[in-house]
Amino acid sequence: MPNRKGLFANLGSDLPAGLVVFLVALPLCLGIALSSGAPLFSGIIAGVVGGIVIGSLSGSHTSVSGPAAGLTVIVLNAIADLGAYDIFLTAVFIAGIMQIGLGIAKAGIIGYYFPTSVIKGMLAGIGIILIIKQIPYAFGVNEDANLLEYTPFVNDLDAVLSLRLMLNAFDMGSVIVAVISLAILILWEKPFIQKNKFSKVIPGALLAVLLSIGINKFFKFFIPNLYINMEDKVSLPSINGFGEFVDQLIFFNPSGFLNPDVWIVAITIAVIASLETLLSLEAADKIDPHKRGSPPNKELFAQGVGNMINGLIGGMPVTAVIVRSSANVSSGAKTKMSAIFHGILLLASVLLIPNLLNLIPLASLAAILLLVGYKLAKVSLFRTMYRLGWDQFLPFAATIFGIIVFDLLKGIGLGMVIGVIFILLRNYKNSYFYKDTKTDDTNVSHIILSEEVSFLNKGALISALNRIPNNSKVIIDGSKSVIIDYDVLEVIENFKTNAKERDIEVETIAIKEVKTASVH
Repeated sequence: MPNRKGLFANLGSDLPAGLVVFLVALPLCLGIALSSGAPLFSGIIAGVVGGIVIGSLSGSHTSVSGPAAGLTVIVLNAIADLGAYDIFLTAVFIAGIMQIGLGIAKAGIIGYYFPTSVIKGMLAGIGIILIIKQIPYAFGVNEDANLLEYTPFVNDLDAVLSLRLMLNAFDMGSVIVAVISLAILILWEKPFIQKNKFSKVIPGALLAVLLSIGINKFFKFFIPNLYINMEDKVSLPSINGFGEFVDQLIFFNPSGFLNPDVWIVAITIAVIASLETLLSLEAADKIDPHKRGSPPNKELFAQGVGNMINGLIGGMPVTAVIVRSSANVSSGAKTKMSAIFHGILLLASVLLIPNLLNLIPLASLAAILLLVGYKLAKVSLFRTMYRLGWDQFLPFAATIFGIIVFDLLKGIGLGMVIGVIFILLRNYKNSYFYKDTKTDDTNVSHIILSEEVSFLNKGALISALNRIPNNSKVIIDGSKSVIIDYDVLEVIENFKTNAKERDIEVETIAIKEVKTASVH
């Protein structure tokens, strides 16, 4: 068990783990900002805040926060709809306040009320959109004029269809870099690579980025027509000192508080970011070798503070992220000091080596996110959900369809509606046990109510009672029931009245009588 005396008691384990998380997080911070249509610098700021601020406030020992793939769809569309990044930052600031409120209100249990099928559908839908949006960058059509044409929004079918036109505009150098980067990332996850210690020290994403820089340098000197120019590479400001760093910060626009669309975006970010955080937190606790639990309400509070700060200084919205968290655990982290240290390293990188970061081809970052998108929407996931049955597959598929055709919240809402329909159908079928017997030439129907019988079961019970033949006997047994709603009791009382006209003898067991309301 790790030493609990302080954050500095396990630096021998935490600092190396923080270095590995930094190497994983750096290309992801840039890549997710790129995919979200946000300034690349905002991705680094978000990573710094996620590491230092949220890492300090969080109650988790292993979870690491930063910009997340799950928010790319929201961010991309929100920036476009609101018209300016500083207005979008107002929404991030408000979302942070909402998350703090959720934490104080002890709403950390909200994640338990979303069906697994909908959550997996949400992540798969995001993965599919993530893949579509990386295609232009992988093909090197990153100039502003082309990017708007070739980057499809969530429900823009015309933009998706226009991707075929890239064959006339693609850059071969970018394609080569993207293909090689993707090959490295896939190779790095093979068992024969993973069993070697160097694969833990050098993440595949970092190797892909470094090799892409080397390949582009080779193009420059030996195959100039394949050389990837500045507009197709990372573009971070050159910073000399902390003062210039502060000058690069973007501050939220207070006028956004009066914009209803800003509040809609803020609610969306708060809900989705909180849900993704709680899911990642649960996953991080499961892989923690010490099996320590993380307080979800404290995590929501920490995330809220982090997003408020991001809104104030220009960072993207953040969540707890399982990719960073799993890298943290597998690297031997003992306390949250590793997450804080990774944030410090991100800050140092943008202060000390911006010129090196600006050598990274965007095609390499696109390859990283193509793999992230595929992991969220694996073919095997679709097969697994289908094998689980229609009650799991249909909400899953509906969520994906809704996200791709409409937007994220409508997709989740569609999946939830179908999930609830299956719950209602199960309640309809499982509200009672029905058995027919015959005694002394009299038909006897036994209706044994289930443990909990609510108004949702009223229709099923009415249907069963209507099927009972005239001139017979029915026994309605509530002895196994813990809860029987008034609606159900009223149905039974009404049936007892009607049964007299049908010569049906009614016997009830452990069912209290109630007065039924009559309308005159």
